[in-house]
Amino acid sequence: MQVKKWLIALPLALTILTGCSVLEKIVYRIDINQGNFVEQSAVEQLRFGMTKEQVRYVLGSPMLIENGYPNTWYYIYHATKGHDDSVQRNLVVNFDATGTLTNITGDYQASDNFFQGLN
Repeated sequence: MQVKKWLIALPLALTILTGCSVLEKIVYRIDINQGNFVEQSAVEQLRFGMTKEQVRYVLGSPMLIENGYPNTWYYIYHATKGHDDSVQRNLVVNFDATGTLTNITGDYQASDNFFQGLN
């Protein structure tokens, strides 16, 4: 009878002492991807003066357009692979009042040809 108690108590005590970290790594966790996956090659296709429709064609629909600020589009990508740390990448696309692309900021670099065609 005493042996049965020890067989139950010992693994339980080890689990408590290790902070459940061993059990956490044993349990399978799925990869979770949320938002807009944007590739650098797509960002390099953007050019100063493009219309909103052209930007939407290249990048897809934005994740967020704030009320009151329709000329700022947010492309947000958040990924968690299993037990790894989360990764978030952001791209903010700004348009002027006429709806033409003026600049991009965030975790992606604009192409060297972004201002191509300007005089």
